[in-house]
Amino acid sequence: MGRSIKERCITCVPVASYYKPVGIPMRNLDEIALAMDELEAMRLTDLEGLYQADAAERMGDTRQTTGNLLNAAHRKVADALLNGKALRIRPPDSSAKAMDERPGEAPRDE
Repeated sequence: MGRSIKERCITCVPVASYYKPVGIPMRNLDEIALAMDELEAMRLTDLEGLYQADAAERMGDTRQTTGNLLNAAHRKVADALLNGKALRIRPPDSSAKAMDERPGEAPRDE
């Protein structure tokens, strides 16, 4: 029996959920799916400038797992940008909850 999935706190809401190269029809593109927890790890470390340990604390995860999410996200984004692939942001699954849905915690100001 495998490990149970740990809930992660996701506070980002992307403006768009799909990115593709200009001028290439969708039918000719390969697609890469970026998970919301990967996007959140990237937002916290790359955009907000947090250390991985601080980002992990905000997400309710370990530093190692957050580092793994970040590495996966960087690989996927680089693959999409350098190889002309579409990038789809997957909606959160059952392991990720919005901050305001977590009992006993107040939303963070951004």
